[in-house]
Amino acid sequence: MAGLHVGVDIGGTFTDCVVINEKGSVITTKSPSTPPHFADGMVAALEAASKELNLKFSDFCEKISVLTHGTTVGTNALIQRRGAKVGLITTKGHEDAIHIMRGSRGVTSRNLNQVVHFPESQKPVPIVPKKWVRGISERVDCMGAVVVPINKEDVETAITELLEQGVEAIAVCLLWSFKTPEHELYVKERILKRAPHVFVSCSVDLAPKWGEYERMTATALNAYIGPITSDYLRKLDKRLKLAGYKKPLQITQCGGGSISVERAIEAPLLTLDSGPVSGVTGSQFLGRILNMNNVITTDMGGTSFDVGIIHEGQPSFSFMANVAQYEYFIPKVDIQAIGSGGGSLAVVDQLTKTLRVGPESAGANPGPACYGKGNTTPTVTDADLVLGYIDPNNFLGGKIVLDKEKSVAAVQAVADQLGLGLYETAAGIAKIAEFKMADIIRKTTVEKGLDPRDFSLFAFGGAGPVHAGIFARELGAQKVLVPLNRVASTWCAFGAATASLLHIHERVEIISSPFDLKVVNKVIGELYKVASAQMKSDGIPASGQQFQFSVDMRHRGQINEVEVPLTKSPSKAGLKLADKDLESLIERFYERYEAIYGRGSSYRDSRLEMVTFRLRAMGASRTVTLPKAKKTASAIKDSAKTGKRKVYWTDLGKQLPTQIYNGEALACGNTVAGPAIVETSHTTIVVHPQQKLIVDAYGNFELKLGR
Repeated sequence: MAGLHVGVDIGGTFTDCVVINEKGSVITTKSPSTPPHFADGMVAALEAASKELNLKFSDFCEKISVLTHGTTVGTNALIQRRGAKVGLITTKGHEDAIHIMRGSRGVTSRNLNQVVHFPESQKPVPIVPKKWVRGISERVDCMGAVVVPINKEDVETAITELLEQGVEAIAVCLLWSFKTPEHELYVKERILKRAPHVFVSCSVDLAPKWGEYERMTATALNAYIGPITSDYLRKLDKRLKLAGYKKPLQITQCGGGSISVERAIEAPLLTLDSGPVSGVTGSQFLGRILNMNNVITTDMGGTSFDVGIIHEGQPSFSFMANVAQYEYFIPKVDIQAIGSGGGSLAVVDQLTKTLRVGPESAGANPGPACYGKGNTTPTVTDADLVLGYIDPNNFLGGKIVLDKEKSVAAVQAVADQLGLGLYETAAGIAKIAEFKMADIIRKTTVEKGLDPRDFSLFAFGGAGPVHAGIFARELGAQKVLVPLNRVASTWCAFGAATASLLHIHERVEIISSPFDLKVVNKVIGELYKVASAQMKSDGIPASGQQFQFSVDMRHRGQINEVEVPLTKSPSKAGLKLADKDLESLIERFYERYEAIYGRGSSYRDSRLEMVTFRLRAMGASRTVTLPKAKKTASAIKDSAKTGKRKVYWTDLGKQLPTQIYNGEALACGNTVAGPAIVETSHTTIVVHPQQKLIVDAYGNFELKLGR
């Protein structure tokens, strides 16, 4: 039983735990989340896993090889505005940058009402009020030269005034500090010497990139969530050690993979959105095993629908994030989300008399009408219940009994307003949600120069497999995979359990073509030196280290850059380029640029620029193997057939008595022809007419989409 890999992911309703033993067997448990004391829910999920293994909790903790935890503490603090009192020290004359923001006010193009109708949007309440901002006299120019020495009296005065105001954290962001960090580091040193209890966030430690506003925002947000997140992680780490877990605790991060708990305490901003990213990490792990290099990941929960892209074996990345209208720099796996989940509300627009589904959600409380907690507005879950997709007595493995009559009443009220029948309205609610999902996937792929028809689609989360058969068919995806049977509902925790250590290091150095090879090699050599020292401090042996170098490039005179790998595959040590490598790099830039912006869009006679050099330093991949069935069976056992119920099929326009299958009793090689319903303890797969479901050797449900 030695060498357990454990992943824990905290969601809004449940905390999921996945345990993988040395043979690859997977055990999953769920426990109610316990805000604001999330550690209680996490420990409860771990205790449930120990009971599944018939182990004392202390013995279970001792047998864990690595425990990786996905936390939402920082995210919740931001959403609920429960962060720390933050002071900001910046270069004199630039005190208002964080309040001026960008002209877009952080409103993305997906929210058309706020973009088109200016009065519907406004700037957020500042995370750093003006009274807690202090400017100091100092100046570094864009080349890194100190043109105004730091005024030490200004520094002491700023610290004194902020401490007198009672700030709990201080963000330090000086102009062009990423070129010459000495001034910022001096301010940090003085704060910690005078007030060691104050959380300090420096831009050079977190976002060493050009872009004053985004860098300042990242630093301030990190300080805002720093005290509450670091306090939670320290207490959790201590609690686990007392319980018997002796290995270093790992925390999932938004860039994919995991970081040490010490790094997460220093830079809690890296933990934002790490939960959905873990779903992509798990999909990348399984995709390698199945030789699937192009995967669209879809995670549908109660309130949102999250989409990620894995192209040629690598997750799609973004380097700008947005939270509460604040845009900030952070290297992260690109996750696009819309308000389309099981709890999305279906209402009739009284002006146009049309049906609208989401983005408003019933959440977990009161939840869908069928929860019986007072909500009378139908949701997607209510529509699924009316259509017969969901068994009201087998929701979440029977832990919750749903009230179908309340769902019928809620959907009927909308049907009466539209002048439609009950089942047509329920089918319309489901279809609107499904088409919105297909639309966000198209935008996520096509806008990046990718064709969704070249991808397989992974559907997970509690509600994803219910609707995947339709939105995947609309996209023309090759097939749908519901991963590892019942593990699909805890897939983000599985991703955490399979995540490897990852640190992302960046360095801004604008170099114009023709590129100076010595300068390029010097920059990547310095990045390697920093990364290898970090890996050594994490206890990763040289044989287990991998380094992936890339650079953001652009046509000179443009603003937006394209990330291009310096090498086609990760290296085991430092990298030194030759002239032919630069030529190959330039060709890869043109290929990637035209894939995004269209064939012929690049201008080969223009000069190019390298802007940001990046190094992903990865620890050894975890030695997790999954069991594979040695035999196949075409005949479905009678025990897998649990009966029939009436289901309304939109394609047929009528109800049919439909065979229901227990997914956990299906064996490798079994094929289920649609129309059919396959149920597991925590999710349901809807197999539409002309579709079929096949169980593969790893226990995945592969959905063939038909026409």
